[in-house]
Amino acid sequence: MGNDRRLWWCAAAAAGLLAGLALPPLGWPLLLWPALAVLWAMAGSPALAPRAAALAGGLWALAAVLVSHRWLLWLHPLDWVGVPGPLSMPICAALLVSCALLGALLAAAWLALMRRLDPHRPATALLGAVLWGLAEELLARGPLFWLGLGGSALPGDRALAGLASLGGGGLIAALQLLIGWCLWRALAAPGARRRWGVVGLALVLGSHLAGAAALAAIAPGAGPVQSLMVLQPAIPTRHKFEASQQLRLLQRLLAAQRAAAAAPVTTLLLPEGALALDQPLPEPAAVEVLSGGFRRQGEEQRSSLLRFAPGEVQASTWLDKHRVVPLGEWVPLAGLWRWSGLSAVGGIEPGSPSRLLRRPAGAVGVAICYELANGSALAAATREGALWLLASANLDPYPALLQNQFAALASQRAIESGRWLVSAANTGPSLVVDARGQVRQRLPAGRSQWQGMELRQLHALTPYARWGDGPLLLLLIAGLIWRGSGSWWGRRGRLPL
Repeated sequence: MGNDRRLWWCAAAAAGLLAGLALPPLGWPLLLWPALAVLWAMAGSPALAPRAAALAGGLWALAAVLVSHRWLLWLHPLDWVGVPGPLSMPICAALLVSCALLGALLAAAWLALMRRLDPHRPATALLGAVLWGLAEELLARGPLFWLGLGGSALPGDRALAGLASLGGGGLIAALQLLIGWCLWRALAAPGARRRWGVVGLALVLGSHLAGAAALAAIAPGAGPVQSLMVLQPAIPTRHKFEASQQLRLLQRLLAAQRAAAAAPVTTLLLPEGALALDQPLPEPAAVEVLSGGFRRQGEEQRSSLLRFAPGEVQASTWLDKHRVVPLGEWVPLAGLWRWSGLSAVGGIEPGSPSRLLRRPAGAVGVAICYELANGSALAAATREGALWLLASANLDPYPALLQNQFAALASQRAIESGRWLVSAANTGPSLVVDARGQVRQRLPAGRSQWQGMELRQLHALTPYARWGDGPLLLLLIAGLIWRGSGSWWGRRGRLPL
């Protein structure tokens, strides 16, 4: 029995590592399905006591998050925000481990629930898969979520990612879990191997056909063209507040403004944090400028997307960041701690949850930095009239790993909303994605550059933009009814181990 338990611990850790690798930037669901089959197997194993099964599920999630979020270690060194060198790496490692432990706690609770409901039953599989999908959608609205199973399809499986236009990332997460469950049952139940193998294959083929059809229904070239210019300043965050770097940033902003004035564009886009607190533009705007920056609201400081109309040097409208980074931008009881957090721009307060920026040329849905993880907010902005999406970010000093995760999420947000998306980022990724999630243009990472880009302004709504998580909620109700009915189909789902 002891050897069996050790094997389960090893299997949990290995499957979690595989799950973490399967997420973007790789984005290969084919690797994720066997990892999820192991998760289901732990829920249904008689070799594990309920408590041990839950702990094994937590280990699975711990390993997955440690791999998928390892870019947090690139915060080191933190000396530029006043953290002594010997403490820097331990603090960064503690942040990563804390995120992993939170994921482990949630996965352990989910697995314990599945164990209690009998994971061998198809009704439990449906209920558990939908609960996971809805949990990811809810977590994405809070401050402690970046990437989950719902964002696993890109860039490797575009057909599966097409389902996001029907039910968002929650639907994709639920489907992945159902496929993993079918794989587990096909391997663990010899008497029903063919049945569940056929069902799993049908799920895989059906989901890909449905996703491809959903992508084909989006018409990315249907709307009028808008010409933009994107500035990627490529100013290292750790040196941004040095006098020489401030001068260099000002020169690049001024040069980009003049280039936009001479080009056939209507809007200049600048990344998150391009302008300091209440900083004006270097010269009056020749074309509309949408720039990340900071402003005061009474006694509070906000990180915002600032809009400068032609002729203005001070912003006339703005949209404040709502999902502020814990410890990075927002610190609980910061006045008592006398600490602004792991950032030089700490002390930020959140703004309104709406992600809709209204402007004379048409409303825009805006995500500032890791607000891009919240697909439901951008879908709501689309439903309220956004004609395209803007992601404004500063991902320095993080590595290419995070940039590529950001690009994958940008493509999924475009598919979900049926809108073109433009990303303006300090060091990258600065890009244009069409409404089918295809990257049309991308600037080289880490290089200072400005470039004209084009997008289409669209009006049609995808099912997800129209109904949000409604389909998932209906599936949840169906799962609850099925699981509680004691029907013939539910009894047939009890299969031998």
